[in-house]
Amino acid sequence: MTGLGLGEHAITLTPVDFAALDGWRDDDHTLAFHAFGNSCRVAPRDDAACAAATALGDDVDGKTARAFFESHFVPHAVGSEAPGLVTGYYEPEVEGARVNGARARDARFTVPVYGRPGDLITIAPESERARFNDRITGFRETAGGRVPYYTRAEIEAGALDDRRLAGRGLEIVYLDDWIALFYMQVQGSGLVHLDDGSTVRLTYAGKNGYPYTSIGKVLIERGEMGRDEIDMDKVRAWLRADPERGRTLMQENRSYVFFRALGEEEGRDGPLGAEGVKLTPGRSLAIDTAFHALGTPVFVTAPELQGPDKQTFRRLMIGQDVGSAISGPQRGDIFWGTGQAAGAIAGRTRHAARFHVLLPKP
Repeated sequence: MTGLGLGEHAITLTPVDFAALDGWRDDDHTLAFHAFGNSCRVAPRDDAACAAATALGDDVDGKTARAFFESHFVPHAVGSEAPGLVTGYYEPEVEGARVNGARARDARFTVPVYGRPGDLITIAPESERARFNDRITGFRETAGGRVPYYTRAEIEAGALDDRRLAGRGLEIVYLDDWIALFYMQVQGSGLVHLDDGSTVRLTYAGKNGYPYTSIGKVLIERGEMGRDEIDMDKVRAWLRADPERGRTLMQENRSYVFFRALGEEEGRDGPLGAEGVKLTPGRSLAIDTAFHALGTPVFVTAPELQGPDKQTFRRLMIGQDVGSAISGPQRGDIFWGTGQAAGAIAGRTRHAARFHVLLPKP
């Protein structure tokens, strides 16, 4: 048993045999191998595993992929016997517009999606935003000194429109729904279908620096919904039932996410994770980088969770993303894909899980 970790955080990691991983031999390791290879190419590391993955190339079968991981890694149980928690996220598809080829409002599309403002000062690494989610990390300079950046309510009330962003081209597109923007910000990406028939993929570019507040948790605390019944669809329905009430609740999450538009080639195959790596549905995992490095293979066992294949979730995944709410050594967020079907699975994913990280052999 060893105590390992990144930075100031230490965790207990206990080495085990691959045979001890329930479902390891039944998993198809091919997609995990490709996801791992993507991490090696985009964020190359000077280690034997990446070199071996690059040498094998993309044309590998499941048997070869499994042998690769067994040859280069040792699985380690994370923490105690108490299970952790796995949730899900996805890339929403939303409707938007660029009027007459320019980024401007019209009668229907009135909700701006902003790029990162130039006056936003962030004092915490974006890849470690879960670690700093208990404090304000975004500021702006004023004549009286540095002050916290604008909140969600202030931005939606026009604090940026008149003073900071108007005329500077930071409006990427306009949406027709505040709720659609909110969920796109929570998920960290979005595929926007424009009214001219084209699409643009948006990815996370930073946030205003306020701690993330779960509106689902707020609803539970106020007795609006029970802990056992709540899911993403129920929360969305609650927001739509009374738009003014819903807008007020969403603004209690003071955190506000800014985006950037991906180029056609960069965004061709899907959304990007924290490393700039293309996310693989069902194989990319958001992790807490205070405990686990990006690019780490993680075998996740969630006995009560069934994936789209209706099988119990026992899969090798790759840590390729982060999130403000993904905090702790036994905490993960499964990327399920793009669109409504992926969102339905993500909204229902909240299950106890065991995590085994695969660390390179000495």
